[in-house]
Parts: sequence; C-alpha cells; structure tokens
Amino acid sequence: MERKNPITLNEAFTCEKCGAKNPKAAHTCRNHCRECLYSKHVDQNTPGDRQNSCGGLMDPISVTSSSKKGQQIVHECIQCKTRKLNKVANDDNTDLIIKLMQNPYE
Repeated sequence: MERKNPITLNEAFTCEKCGAKNPKAAHTCRNHCRECLYSKHVDQNTPGDRQNSCGGLMDPISVTSSSKKGQQIVHECIQCKTRKLNKVANDDNTDLIIKLMQNPYE
C-alpha cells in the first residue's frame, strides 16, 4: 500500500547549489534553500520518502498561490524536468520570491 501522508524530516542542510547553511525550519519541514530557493529531487511518491534515484537539483522557476495552500515555489528538476510545488517558508529570500512571482506558472 502506498503511503499518502508526508514523512516528517526537518533537518538542517548545506545547499548543493549555493553552499548556504540552512537550519531546521521553525514550523514545517525545510525542503529548499532559503537563500537561492533551490531544492533537490529526492522524494518519489510521498514528501520525505527520499526514494527518488534522480537526485537532480530542482530549479525554482515560478511562484503560485492558492487560498488553500498559500504561496508555493514551483521547482523543476534540471535532470528529468519533473515539477513539484513547495510551500514558501517565512525565512525564504523575499527578493527572489518577488522575482519568481513575475514568471507565470504554466
């Protein structure tokens, strides 16, 4: 049976794109760099499962917003082109978030 609910993994990490140190998130799980907003393609079916063998960097390409989930960064894997959405964190780089808001999400 496939698990649907997220696996909670809130860990500090060093960004593979820019080298920034990212502490644990205050109220959620950190899944992207708070400085450059890049993520890593590690989850397969469920957030936190770490079962994806791709491992490519996820390029932040846009920001979308909904009344239910709020602002989310649209990430696209540089290697396999998979797209995933990740919630914007309170300590994310605001200047980059604003810049990404100008890129329409297709």
